[in-house]
Amino acid sequence: MMDKCRECGAYIFAEDVEVSLLQREKVNGKEVIETFPKPETLDSNLPTKVKTFLQQAMDSVFAPAGSVMLCASSVDAMLKDKGYNEGSLYKRIEEAIAKGLLTKEMGTWAHQVRLDANDQRHADENVDLPSVENAIQAVEFTKTLAEFLFVLPSKVSRGITATQ
Repeated sequence: MMDKCRECGAYIFAEDVEVSLLQREKVNGKEVIETFPKPETLDSNLPTKVKTFLQQAMDSVFAPAGSVMLCASSVDAMLKDKGYNEGSLYKRIEEAIAKGLLTKEMGTWAHQVRLDANDQRHADENVDLPSVENAIQAVEFTKTLAEFLFVLPSKVSRGITATQ
């Protein structure tokens, strides 16, 4: 079975089998066994704003300028959730580096996402529009940062609790 995504317009391929009307998981009278590409879900341990901005960035990589700006919003929400609320995003990133929340390298990448988003927000005439590849790269960093700041600590906490 082949259909188009209602959000991005890309084709979705699914393997299906005939099913009776009593079965619940069906599309057009057929049970879906597997879809291609697989839908990506974010961890439930992410704060609501972080997760919402990041999910929207992932869902809109076909509109790269918007996706990049949403990545910066997600990074900003992460830092605010961690207590870095004062000043600009630049200052919050710098403070997170200084206090050890972010490594210098993570801070450099966070600044790159911030700068790429600023180029779009300010419609900088001297900068090219981002490509889908640029948006995918920004999303990958943002997902990695979310994993580092929220998902891994929750897994560690659960593991410690499970061993006690």
